[in-house]
Amino acid sequence: MGSVATAVLTALLVIVVVIAVKSYSKKLVSGCCGGGDVPKPRRVDKNPDHYSHHVMLQIEGMTCQNCAKQVENALNAIDGVWAEVDLKQNRAMVRQKEQISVEKLCAAVEKVGYHAHI
Repeated sequence: MGSVATAVLTALLVIVVVIAVKSYSKKLVSGCCGGGDVPKPRRVDKNPDHYSHHVMLQIEGMTCQNCAKQVENALNAIDGVWAEVDLKQNRAMVRQKEQISVEKLCAAVEKVGYHAHI
């Protein structure tokens, strides 16, 4: 009976390790966040005349277009914001209808797993 229990535990351990390795290797291959679906962004007013405030944020941690979309969607989820992320420059141009604190903008970026600062 002891050897059966050992065999079952060993089999479960092997399954857990295989799943963990597959998950980690997928992350390595994609280069960052694992790819996958990015939530559809909400509709944003893209008339530059409607935005009187602007701030350029430096974004750390983005390595692919999926990362950039996650950051852009997080910022655009804030009312009165139109953000465009430049992956190559690692920055986001954030246009605002009313001035929003840099802390609030950075917190939105942090919430999706990246770091932002002026």
